[in-house]
Amino acid sequence: MDQLSPSELNALISLLDDTDQEVKGHVRDRLMSLGADIIPFLEEKWETNFNPEIQRELEFLVHELQFSQLKARLEDWKKSEDRDLLAGLWIINTYQYPDLEFQKLNADMHQIYFEVWTAFSNDLGPYDQIKIINNVLFNKLRFSANTKNFHSPGNSMLSTVLDTKKGNPISLCAIYLLVAQKLGLPVYGVNLPNLFVLTYKSEDVTFYINVFNKGLIFRRQDVFNYLEHLKIPPKDEYFEPTDSFHIILRSLRNLANSFEKLGEAEKVEEIKSLIQILLD
Repeated sequence: MDQLSPSELNALISLLDDTDQEVKGHVRDRLMSLGADIIPFLEEKWETNFNPEIQRELEFLVHELQFSQLKARLEDWKKSEDRDLLAGLWIINTYQYPDLEFQKLNADMHQIYFEVWTAFSNDLGPYDQIKIINNVLFNKLRFSANTKNFHSPGNSMLSTVLDTKKGNPISLCAIYLLVAQKLGLPVYGVNLPNLFVLTYKSEDVTFYINVFNKGLIFRRQDVFNYLEHLKIPPKDEYFEPTDSFHIILRSLRNLANSFEKLGEAEKVEEIKSLIQILLD
């Protein structure tokens, strides 16, 4: 923002309601070129300006700058070596809550981990360890499936899921997965058609966990039965672990579907552009 003085910025903002679209376009481009650092200034101007047209323009600019920042973060995440799952979920979260700090989400997740860790025992077998996680998450902390508002965009916002304790299969699995892996358990996501689940997969034992159904444990044969019921031919990917990249990709696709059901076409297109960043 040091490229322009406050008086110069004020002069630009005063032109946002100019009837000449070319002038307005130049003003938009100039303000956009200043990047995300100008957002607090624009928000302050929105609060103190009572011209509805200028307010609308400021809202548009703030959103465009925040969305550009989100896209840049997603690009960086895609290029990163570890593709940290929580960081990816935070980036998605900032679509609706652009002021959300990663540290806040991380602290909330750490608190859940701590609740599970205090009840956990490394001496128990895999099934009993999973039962402990189930008990803490679903009985003590009261996480549950959001069956009433299954297609709500909030189900793809981790901060909303942590606040309401309700989510869709992939958001609930993400919370479970982050906790389990921090405990050192070989728990991974599995991309099933119409349902996201987890697998506990070690050299000695493999089973599956339906987090959307309070951590119900099931077997490989049950996956076959599920696919047969849907009349879908089995593929390796329906049985094997997936990675954080595909979890974030599926989360974005769920979010696009949510906005589509709400008839919010502009948001659908924006989320599709985020999906394209991952696919390019």
